[in-house]
Amino acid sequence: MTEVAVCSGSFDPITYGHLDIIRKGAKVFKNLNVVVLNNSSKQPLFSVEERIQLIKEATKDIPNVHVESFQGLLVDYAKSVNAKVIIRGLRAVSDFEYEMQITSMNRVLNPEIETFFIMTNNQYSFLSSSIVKEVAKYDGHISELVPPVVEQALKDKFRR
Repeated sequence: MTEVAVCSGSFDPITYGHLDIIRKGAKVFKNLNVVVLNNSSKQPLFSVEERIQLIKEATKDIPNVHVESFQGLLVDYAKSVNAKVIIRGLRAVSDFEYEMQITSMNRVLNPEIETFFIMTNNQYSFLSSSIVKEVAKYDGHISELVPPVVEQALKDKFRR
């Protein structure tokens, strides 16, 4: 039984869909490391430090969740914390092809690390950080999509 699992993403910002996956993973593994990765193909709204703080606040009631950032390959991070499992969330079938490519590459890079796919609750199957940012930008209602701390952070960002 592995004690440490890793759940990574850009989390720009964290949504209730992300939290659903994190909560499910935290029930299965003794320690769950939530890792903020910088996706070079995206222009983030929040800095890495801001995202870490938002995730820490949103997961403060889950004692076995640890939040940090990492530059580089996720399999290298996993190895550095003795994790044998990477958790990936799936919203819909459309996510599977991309996630399968990533999983296959990770297996080439480190065959000792397994990937567990966790389906998010159906109520979050449409949800993405991009959608949340777009709605928040135009002052739309997002309280059912993100934790209150994230909702406030988005309001603050778009007021500037």
